[in-house]
Amino acid sequence: MTSPCFAEKPDIPATLSLEELGFDNIYTSLPRGFYSCHQPEPLSGQHLIHFNEAAAECIHLDPAQGERPDFLEMLTTPGQWPGTRPIAMCYAGHQFGQFVPRLGDGRALLLGQVRTACNHRWDLHLKGSGLTLYSRQGDGKAVLRSSIREYLASAALHGLGIPTTLALMLSGSSEEVYRETIETGAMILRLAPSHIRFGTFEYYYYQRRFDDLALLGEFVVDHYFGELRHQPEPYLRLLETVVNSTARLIAQWQSVGFCHGVMNSDNMSIHGLTIDYGPFGFMDQYRSGHVCNHSDHLGRYAFDRQPGIGLFNLGCLAQALLPLLDEVPGQAVEKATEVLETYEPAFNRYRLDRKRAKLGLRTEQEGDEALYDDLLGLMEAGNADFTNTFRWLSEPDPLRKDLPNPLGSSRLSENWLSRYTTRLEGDGADPVVRSQQMKAVNPKYILRNYMAEMAIRAARDDHDFDEIGRLMNLLKNPFDEQPGNHRYAVDSPDWSAGLAVSCSS
Repeated sequence: MTSPCFAEKPDIPATLSLEELGFDNIYTSLPRGFYSCHQPEPLSGQHLIHFNEAAAECIHLDPAQGERPDFLEMLTTPGQWPGTRPIAMCYAGHQFGQFVPRLGDGRALLLGQVRTACNHRWDLHLKGSGLTLYSRQGDGKAVLRSSIREYLASAALHGLGIPTTLALMLSGSSEEVYRETIETGAMILRLAPSHIRFGTFEYYYYQRRFDDLALLGEFVVDHYFGELRHQPEPYLRLLETVVNSTARLIAQWQSVGFCHGVMNSDNMSIHGLTIDYGPFGFMDQYRSGHVCNHSDHLGRYAFDRQPGIGLFNLGCLAQALLPLLDEVPGQAVEKATEVLETYEPAFNRYRLDRKRAKLGLRTEQEGDEALYDDLLGLMEAGNADFTNTFRWLSEPDPLRKDLPNPLGSSRLSENWLSRYTTRLEGDGADPVVRSQQMKAVNPKYILRNYMAEMAIRAARDDHDFDEIGRLMNLLKNPFDEQPGNHRYAVDSPDWSAGLAVSCSS
């Protein structure tokens, strides 16, 4: 399952007002042990920084609503938005491999679900909205720095066609929030088909609340995977679906050099969406073992480990689903194991399809994966930029003298280019057509860490939010040439190597 925003849209104008959005609040049909009720806490001096029209289109909201003087008041003042019933969702999860029995929305509230005219349902989830039952030692707030990063990152993944949550708006404030230093508070309002995680199932399994686990399973199948409702063993089919969508998602991440820095099981969506952006990063120079999270001292979530971590997290989900798979424990384990064994072949299939597409290969030959992997080895040895190398190969004639060769002129690179040229000739594709097809999968623009940092510094130091708007426009069409924006497509500046993002990001 992918985000409805990636599905074909009917011709429905985005003309609804905030008051006209119809809320279902279906999650509150579950017992109170699944959530706790809270009200959002408005921030002092709050102000709208950016409104995402692409996200508004998903729920058919009139973009002019973002210009309303009372827009933020509607979202953050208790009782102002008719139909909402704010709740914090309860879940558990494996964090850096260790099970934490209760987590939950510590700084976010589910305002409700909106059902669109084309029968898609969207969670509206306010992040940075204050203390909840699950805040633990936190303050329930989000800071401007991390909110800008999440706002931009979700737009970047969406523009690349990778399933993700979306953010409808980004707001700032004058309210002081303490992290390593004093920062200012901020909020985002994010959209997703649901915010149900692997860890949601884990919570009820490890609490041995199997009746509630069954309620959750029934709720998920009925509302989000209705096509499974009348199939034999629907919860086994659910596991199969999540295994497949997760394999596809991680293959997509790998194909653009994206690293999710906190792939805990509570940060994995049952819909195969990218969720909970914290210390993320798109690689600049290719490093197979790149670690984007400076809090990840052991490299658990390194780039080359992400596929295996995907399987680990799916194993956590499968464990939690065992009571729903079969009344006989041993048979439940056998069924779950058989499904989990499909993950690696599915991931390899999706990844190989992406590798061929990135190299512009129309046919399938046995040595294609080795050709791609050898290119990565050359890139790593020569400190070549991941994104720009593939964009360079996407030219009709990448060996033109006026195009700098990111692979250099070593014997190894020349041998690889000879193999690649021979392989393309065997495909018989027209170079111009091949170039067009490759440029449709090899982006020219990604959200590099330094780009997000420049937007953060301008917002924090000068109250200048224009760079956020420029980046949002840039990231809508990352595969296009975009004359005038080429400065965003060059290799990252040297100073960006010193940027550090961590779990506080």
